[in-house]
Parts: sequence; structure tokens; C-alpha cells
Amino acid sequence: MLQSFADRYRRWFEYEKDAHIKVLTSLASVPKTNHSLPAFQKAVSLMAHIVAARQMWLFRFGVSQKKPTEFFPTGLGLKELIGQVEEIHVAWSAYLERLDDSELSRAFEYQSLDSGRFRNTIEDILAQLFGHSWYHRGQIATLVRAAGGDPAVTDFIFWTREPVSGAESKV
Repeated sequence: MLQSFADRYRRWFEYEKDAHIKVLTSLASVPKTNHSLPAFQKAVSLMAHIVAARQMWLFRFGVSQKKPTEFFPTGLGLKELIGQVEEIHVAWSAYLERLDDSELSRAFEYQSLDSGRFRNTIEDILAQLFGHSWYHRGQIATLVRAAGGDPAVTDFIFWTREPVSGAESKV
């Protein structure tokens, strides 16, 4: 059983890291001859966008000095993308390690990309980031299939599912 809301976000991030690894594996399943296809390039760009969004929030929080130069990076190779995903996982793990429930409820003001100033709680921002990743992972799965690869199954329920032995099958 989880001890705090912060623990819940750490758990969700463990799921997200696993899902991202599965997405990278699905991208690698696309035949190299199809890497120049628009579907594959868009899938790589979307995964890089997930990384850029997470990097942007670490920058806004003052945790990182590294501000993304592009919010929708293009022209990345799979190897470069893998390195970026690994790097952002390390950075977010460190950030979430220090997270507590009082920090989750803290109001945070920031400058948006469209030049507006806004305020949200840290919890609102984290919830947005998880939803944002889910949304784009679904798009990536469709693009991977179109490019001839095997899309990743990244549904949260599959990650949390625990088999029950001897149970009757129910719909």
C-alpha cells in the first residue's frame, strides 16, 4: 500500500519509465529500411517531444539548467533518442525522490511557451505530464504499426496486473 500521494507519483513514474522502454523497443522493431518513412520519423519525433516536455518542466522548476532547444525535435536517430530518454529518466527519478506531499500542493508560477504566465500546483503539472505521455504513446503505437513495426502495449493495467492462480475466468 502506498504511504503518500508523492509515493503514488513515484510509482506512476516507474510505470512511465517501463512504458518508454517498451516504446523504444517498438521503434527498434521497425525495419531499418522503413526508418526514412514519415510514420517512423513522426513516431521518433513524438517520443522526443515527450522528453522535451519533461525537460522543460525540470528547467521551469529550477532543477535543471538544460532548456530544450526544440519542443518538437526532428531528425533524431533512434540511438540519440535512447540516450535522451535514459537521461530524462535519471533526472526525473532524482526530482521525484525528493518529492513530498507538501511540495505536490505547492502553487507554481511559470512562463508558458506562448508567453502567458500561469499558476498550477505541482500535482496538476505532474498529472498533465503523465496524461501527455499516455496520449503521445498511443499516437506512437499507431505510427510504429504504419511503419511496419510492433507497437508497444503500454496500458497501465497491464503493468499493474497480478495473475490469480486457480481463479475462474470471468468477463
